[in-house]
Amino acid sequence: MNTTTGASVLAPLVVVVPIVTGALLLAIGRSLPRWALDAVAVAGAATVLALDAVLLDAVSGGRVVTWSGGWTPHAGATVGIALVADRIGVGAALLAAVLITCALIYSWRYYEDAEAHFHVMLLLFLAGMTGFALSADLFDMLVFFELMGALAYALTGFRVEAKAAVQGGLNFAIVNSFGAFMTLTGIGMLYSRTGQLGLAQLSEALAGHRADALVVAAFVLVCTGWLVKAAAAPFHFWTADAEAVAPSPVCAVFSGVMVVLGVYGVARVYWTVFADALPEGPVRRGLLAVGILTAVLGGVMAVAQRNLKRLLAYATIAHVGLFLIAVGVLSSDGVAGAATYAAGHAGVEGSLFLLAGIVLNRYRSVDELELHGRGQPGSVLAWLMVLDGLCMAGLPPFGVGLGKGMCEDALSHEGFGWGPYLFVAVSALTGGAVLRATGRIFFGFGAEPTEEERQGSARQMSGEDDEETEGRLHRVPASMLIAVLVLMAGGLTIGTVPGFGRVMEAAAERFVDTHGYVDQVLHGIAPVPLHPADTWWTLAGVLLDVLSTAFAIGVAAVGLHFRRLPGRLRSPVTSLRPVLDGLRTLHSGHVGDYLAWLVVGVSALLAIVGLPVLA
Repeated sequence: MNTTTGASVLAPLVVVVPIVTGALLLAIGRSLPRWALDAVAVAGAATVLALDAVLLDAVSGGRVVTWSGGWTPHAGATVGIALVADRIGVGAALLAAVLITCALIYSWRYYEDAEAHFHVMLLLFLAGMTGFALSADLFDMLVFFELMGALAYALTGFRVEAKAAVQGGLNFAIVNSFGAFMTLTGIGMLYSRTGQLGLAQLSEALAGHRADALVVAAFVLVCTGWLVKAAAAPFHFWTADAEAVAPSPVCAVFSGVMVVLGVYGVARVYWTVFADALPEGPVRRGLLAVGILTAVLGGVMAVAQRNLKRLLAYATIAHVGLFLIAVGVLSSDGVAGAATYAAGHAGVEGSLFLLAGIVLNRYRSVDELELHGRGQPGSVLAWLMVLDGLCMAGLPPFGVGLGKGMCEDALSHEGFGWGPYLFVAVSALTGGAVLRATGRIFFGFGAEPTEEERQGSARQMSGEDDEETEGRLHRVPASMLIAVLVLMAGGLTIGTVPGFGRVMEAAAERFVDTHGYVDQVLHGIAPVPLHPADTWWTLAGVLLDVLSTAFAIGVAAVGLHFRRLPGRLRSPVTSLRPVLDGLRTLHSGHVGDYLAWLVVGVSALLAIVGLPVLA
């Protein structure tokens, strides 16, 4: 049944290795010096990374299916649980391993009094993300989702002596747990209808039957938990609260891969379970609506932030919206674009959070206004942040620009002519916000902040800028700089390797092949060869990337020199201030408000998807 006997062993290994390494560290961590703890943890994560790379090569011709305990199907029926590796799933697992490895390298000698607990939690977090990406069983996906979640909550509130960190972790835990309960309810509904939990088995059981209220509700509820983890609006409220207080290397993992796995979960469940059971139109409208709302809200809120980590959190939300829009097109081109975009974004966003951590631990603040002119304009740190800001806006030839262009092409091809304009606008807002903060902090651009602005910024920053290292950094440690450069290099490589677009198109075609997935998993039918298009940089894509980069520079310039603009130019922006104040009010920090908005989001998604189906 397995495509390759050797490769079939790799799928369980990439889940087991971080768990075993974490258990070993927990058992002997007290007797090891700190450098040994760091070395073993990095070695464990790097081993998973290497295994993922080998597995990614093994699935180049199709999928690798591994049945636990050898419980392979007979006549399409089985009681076994499978791990199914394809290029998109293994790519997500590889992305998780890269980010965890870089987070551990960056964290060398972080939290001297934490013993092995920080390392163990990061390794178990890696196991949860990897299992989620490879699981072919809906209930197992939830189990790995909860393992991922439990570690994420603990890592957010790791500094238990800081009130803001505990509150951020608690909000994160409550909102995400509520989303998980929604997903569990949807799984229960599917099990009551079909008696199955495997993705392929569910697909086969639901295919050919007209969708009814139970199927629609199950789809929306299952996706709710994934959308909460993806930080999609209006399920996103936990994100900025958590990432403002979580350790910077943890934030790099959250924004670089955890939220991406939420989008992956929605796409995986739709194409493996519901593609033949639900009509495309309502599902497309639902995902596009959530994606547009998420992208616009995240972009606007990113520009409105002065806390560097909150700014990056909202930039993550904005880009998740763009990923959802690309996936919501429900085409292989959209999936290929979203996957490429997400991979490039992981390098940029991850390195930005690591750079924000260096800023915090060097200047003891991430308040853009307080740090005005305090950075060194000629430092490597300054120019790395400038480059990351330009990359976030889509600067060629980085991977973000390539993925953005592929998504724009997919939207245009499917008749959504507004798509490229939205992608340009949101990319410009997020990239411009990063460039503005960098210009103010390191180059002293813009007028000195007024006392009123300083007081307002101080209120927003209350309790959120506690140091993460034992002492102030007077120079950037090599370990921190290496982690940043590795992530940035990865983002560049994605956009410059010839043939990468064709590989992603092939991976996406395999990912959306519902019948091929079911046939191989349950019936052992080998996948058919694919002949993907050779997608690469296009003239239109490059021009749109250059345009969004230019607009980002404009957004930064306006933000830095707003008070110098003529009144007629300031008035349109000033008139939007009540809207921004209203959005800030919605992000109240009260978990009851966040849960209320979660219920509103579920209800709206049920209406958008369900009413046309049941009419």
